[in-house]
Amino acid sequence: MSGVWKIKNGVVRLVENLGDFQGATGRRKVLVHLSSNEVITSYASLERILYSLGWERYYDDPNLLQYHKRSTVHLISLPKDFNNLKSMHMYDIVVKNRNEFTVRDM
Repeated sequence: MSGVWKIKNGVVRLVENLGDFQGATGRRKVLVHLSSNEVITSYASLERILYSLGWERYYDDPNLLQYHKRSTVHLISLPKDFNNLKSMHMYDIVVKNRNEFTVRDM
């Protein structure tokens, strides 16, 4: 579930985002590896970079791609299909890999 919480007349409600890869602006979001300025367009390219940063693949859940870094308690969980990757997944990668990735509007 992703979206923006809005308060109006004392009532809080969740306003859903406008589809995959879109944030509050309605623009498509992309994950960018900062040092190479590469836009991540597949799990193969993301996995290559994560491996180089010390992340290891977990195979516990067949419905998810999961990565763990031994030196931390962090776990990155992503949908099996790259087309279902949402901005919340991208920001999770950014937070757990500071100064390595960013999310940009396309």
